[in-house]
Amino acid sequence: MKIAITGATGFVGSHLVERLHKQGHQILILTRNTTSAQRVFPPEVFKNVEIVAYTPTTSGVWQDSIAGCDGVVNLAGEPIAEKRWTEQEKQEILKSRQVGTQKIVEAITKANPKPSVLINASAIGYYGTSETAAFDENSASGTDFLAQVCQAWETEAQKVKETGVRLVILRLGIVLGFGGALAKMLTPFKLFAGGPIGSGRQWFSWIHVEDLVNLIVQALTKPEMEGVYNATAPKPVRMNDLSQTLGQVMNRPSWLPVPGFALEALLGDGAIVVLEGQQVLPKRTLESGFEYQYTNLQPALKDIVK
Repeated sequence: MKIAITGATGFVGSHLVERLHKQGHQILILTRNTTSAQRVFPPEVFKNVEIVAYTPTTSGVWQDSIAGCDGVVNLAGEPIAEKRWTEQEKQEILKSRQVGTQKIVEAITKANPKPSVLINASAIGYYGTSETAAFDENSASGTDFLAQVCQAWETEAQKVKETGVRLVILRLGIVLGFGGALAKMLTPFKLFAGGPIGSGRQWFSWIHVEDLVNLIVQALTKPEMEGVYNATAPKPVRMNDLSQTLGQVMNRPSWLPVPGFALEALLGDGAIVVLEGQQVLPKRTLESGFEYQYTNLQPALKDIVK
């Protein structure tokens, strides 16, 4: 197949490109920074990768490159938990997803021939946060900022169905792998200063990056997959359990809690991503026949930390 990917140089995207490349597919990378993309995917190694410059929130000639692709995977978006949520940053978080997806759908609408499928990322922030509720793909959306972002993001993706293209929306949990969110959590443990963040009671709905890549590949290749799927492992844990398991796997203590106010001082409103969670279950994902490699946290962390 020929697959177009946005967000390809990111944590999830780079794993996906490597997998598709190994499987012999042609890959079209849409990127804001071609120099950086060539460093991540050197042409002498990634011979079946084509890199195209694009501005995610602007129409342009880059949209012509979608014609002839078999599928599109849209992973692009401003990082959510790396900066303070100023009004400007919140607008960037929203615009990068809402308008970015709008421009991808616009490109698919223009394309002749069209791709057969769009895999569009969303996030479990769609459901809002709760210490007590459990959510699956049929649950209602939340009302906080991230829930509103996810709703706007998914609304733009839904418009692709008007063109007859199959749509799969993956609501991503916290993706665990060598890098990403886990990299930031490992450092205090390495220094013997690890522990739960905030109350420790908040839910942590996770997925191993290999399982996420497998799920994306399944969504590309199984025409019966359509609609919303939670990209989370079947067994979410509480933050206390996460930190204890991480301490065990790393052979480090897990006794020094990170107080919520310290994160809030660093990230402001953005701290909600870590301080408040949601218990998200992959009901439709399991019903689709998807087989997880990692359903339990300990083996997943062992695989990554080793």
